Amino acid sequence: MRITAQTVVFDAADLEAESSFWARMLGGQVRAETDWHTVVVAGAAPVAVQSAPDHRPPQWPQGLPQQIHLDLDVEDITSAHTEVIGLGAEVLQMATGDQRFNVYADPAGHPFCLCWH
Repeated sequence: MRITAQTVVFDAADLEAESSFWARMLGGQVRAETDWHTVVVAGAAPVAVQSAPDHRPPQWPQGLPQQIHLDLDVEDITSAHTEVIGLGAEVLQMATGDQRFNVYADPAGHPFCLCWH
């Protein structure tokens, strides 16, 4: 099998809120179609958002299960944390002990982690 492209796709009831969040988060641009928005980031695989009017956010860590999450490595967790909160992310869990990641939810409730080394 030869895979020619890969795209991470998020379901969301609010296409604009979800695609705008990821465009600002990743430094990309939104290409909007009726039921599908593509976030284009120079030199990277696109991220897409598809219309899912009945989307229900996963409940992390228990409850309605997540289907996917992103781990994003950052250089400065303090400034990255401040920025994602300003973009509309919600804190789900802050790192404790030896953990080197914080868990957040995007506007549609999809979990993602900011990780540092």
